[in-house]
Amino acid sequence: MDLNLLRALDVLLQENSVTRAAERLGTSPAAASRMLAKLRRAAGDPLLVRAGQAMVPTPRALELRDEVSALVRRSDALFRASAGFDVAGLQRTFTVQTGDLLLTGLAGPLADRVQAEAPQVDVVFLAEALEGGPALRQGVADLELGVLEHLDPETRTEALGEASMLAVARAGHPLFDGPIDARRFAEADHIGVSRLGKRQGPIDAALARQGLRRRVAIVVPSHTSAMMLVRNSDLVSITLAGWLPETTAALGLRTFALPLDLPPVEIGMAWHPRNAADHAHRWFRARVREAAVPVLGEAAPGGS
Repeated sequence: MDLNLLRALDVLLQENSVTRAAERLGTSPAAASRMLAKLRRAAGDPLLVRAGQAMVPTPRALELRDEVSALVRRSDALFRASAGFDVAGLQRTFTVQTGDLLLTGLAGPLADRVQAEAPQVDVVFLAEALEGGPALRQGVADLELGVLEHLDPETRTEALGEASMLAVARAGHPLFDGPIDARRFAEADHIGVSRLGKRQGPIDAALARQGLRRRVAIVVPSHTSAMMLVRNSDLVSITLAGWLPETTAALGLRTFALPLDLPPVEIGMAWHPRNAADHAHRWFRARVREAAVPVLGEAAPGGS
């Protein structure tokens, strides 16, 4: 039975009056009468009958009254429990799909925030095996972080910020012997980072507009492996501005601005609408947002 009808029955049996029940239910007497008619058909009993100017419950209504009232109270308690979300007692695992460059910058701050508020919550990070939506739709991932492309139409998104890209090379690289312009940048051998083995991207397009072309000598699937290769070679790679500056220095690496006119990269998070109203998921998204601020800066508020 419709929960609204049960609630109407509960009020009708408390008031023994269609008019007073309508006032409590926020509806008209005619609508309350129609609900009573539906309830009579469902119960196979008149439930409330005329006794002079008043209405009195039937024996069947008296049997139902306490049980119906208890059902309505339990349903209200169920939804109140959801609204009174207890983050400290939350036991759940959240799965996040993201690339290793964002992972290494955000995982630590995110873990600190999660553990401080919900010590029984675990976070599992997945590689970008199904980026672009399927992992969210299939329930493999709770959240996707990064450059959001090719998402399923129902996917909800929120901007986290913009990331400027920097070039990175070992501190003793010959490039640092003089000003680094587009020509000198293009003359260096580069490391490309692509899970799919792509050798060209926005950097190559920007160089081409100046009549320049670089050599991508090596393509690796992760930024972490690229950084390790850069450390022990004269290859040049790309990183995020603000990415673990202490780690970069400890590796003997040095960053420099790309001598190209490139827009910043927009970073966001995406989730399936099945999780949009879930209190635990909303709490986790807020922690991700907080962890992203030191790396990406403040994003414009709002999500879809």
